[in-house]
Amino acid sequence: MGCKKSFIGLLVGLLLLDGCAISYKFNGASIDYATTKSVSIGDFPNNAALVYPPLSNDLSEGIRDLFQRQTRLKLLRRGGDLDLQGEIVAYTLTPMSIAADSYAAETRLTIVVKIVFTNNANPEESFERTYTGYQNFDSSRALNDVQEELCATIITEISEQIYNDTVAKW
Repeated sequence: MGCKKSFIGLLVGLLLLDGCAISYKFNGASIDYATTKSVSIGDFPNNAALVYPPLSNDLSEGIRDLFQRQTRLKLLRRGGDLDLQGEIVAYTLTPMSIAADSYAAETRLTIVVKIVFTNNANPEESFERTYTGYQNFDSSRALNDVQEELCATIITEISEQIYNDTVAKW
């Protein structure tokens, strides 16, 4: 009799578990695709005092590429359920560590981007925020020699921060 009760208990437990669903999203996105079907990502003009010409396009395309790879949202230029607009507000070089000869041994390249995120499906999730990314490089190297690589790394970092704050909700 005890074995029969154990079997019935196990069967009831399995039936109850069958109604539960566990969902894992490996891209980190927490998007309700029933209400959110598109994202519009505008161009990010470079309004910094110091301008690196490819930066505006590279940042805009980097963010678009991340959303296309990590979500099923349709990418639009305007009018998306989610809307990202922004601008590059700073592109600066700062001496970091001083060497024995009183010159900077290391320089920091910093990029600051201001974002306006509008969630038309859930307006309470909309926000304005500033994102900063930086990379240090040896001051003995010319900026022109390292600029493309540093900017690519910073763009990836800032794009991931924006993605996490807008759709991953980390």
